[in-house]
Amino acid sequence: MPALLPSSTTAWVLTDGKAGDTAICFGVVEALGLEPVLHKIAPRPPWSWVTPFGPIDPKEAPHRPQSPIAAPYPDLIVASGRRAVPYVRRVRAETRGRTFTAFMKDPYTGTRTADLIWVPEHDTLAGPNVIKSPLTPHRVTAAKLAAARAQPLGMLARLSRPRVALLIGGNSVNHRFRRADVADLTAKLDRLAQGGASLMGTFSRRTPPRLRKAIAAVVARHNGYLWDEKGDNPFIELLALADALVVTADSVGMVGEAAATGRPVLVFEPSGGHKKVTRYLDGLRSRGIVHNFAGHLAGTPYEPLDSTFAVASLIAEAFRRHCEAR
Repeated sequence: MPALLPSSTTAWVLTDGKAGDTAICFGVVEALGLEPVLHKIAPRPPWSWVTPFGPIDPKEAPHRPQSPIAAPYPDLIVASGRRAVPYVRRVRAETRGRTFTAFMKDPYTGTRTADLIWVPEHDTLAGPNVIKSPLTPHRVTAAKLAAARAQPLGMLARLSRPRVALLIGGNSVNHRFRRADVADLTAKLDRLAQGGASLMGTFSRRTPPRLRKAIAAVVARHNGYLWDEKGDNPFIELLALADALVVTADSVGMVGEAAATGRPVLVFEPSGGHKKVTRYLDGLRSRGIVHNFAGHLAGTPYEPLDSTFAVASLIAEAFRRHCEAR
């Protein structure tokens, strides 16, 4: 796929290091054909408490040693996460708008926060500089999946089909894995494996210990595979070799990554929820991609859905207009 911007274009990814936010930003910048440089922010209390509305942590001001937003500034910044919002505003002020800024997800501080804002299709934020797509951008590409299928990991290839990838998240702002949720999910996974499916899974950094222990026990009972968190996470390989995927609803990003495979996505919803997440999942249900996980396989293969390149194309177009107007 051709690069959307010249390779000489410099780009920062600006986040607090959370995996979901960083993956969104890296996915977009890589789709632009650029090599992103991560600038990780780490505001201390009380500055972290008042984000996204307050100022940056003075310790991380541009003139301070090892500041994450010190000059020289790049041509492009792609940022995500509420803690990054004050830093994007500060860079825009420091560069007087010369650096083009793209913010991924609603910053909750209005559409003037960045030159361009991306939100998922189900979000209500709107404005002339707001772009939308059905799925969250990510780093899972067709080329990566094809390479993993061409040379499958032996520890995964040994599992009999159908293989089901387990993408297990954890507690979030909107979701909580209570005891009943853990018991419900593990019972359904037991039922799935008893029906002949091979389980192969990975955890999120947010996965609570009780859930980790319960999932590990289910996978072990059925001679499946679970990443031991040593070495590289075989996340792409899990996606590539899966005939279906069980994904927890606390991460719309993981749901989007699963949808890039073209395989049925079986979603388990823990306690809590949010109307935005419901709209997101309902949209994918209407496309035949997402199905409620009830302890058995459901759905059929579909044309893989991936919004990353489309989002990157819109950013590239806006970036070029920005440069022409300077």
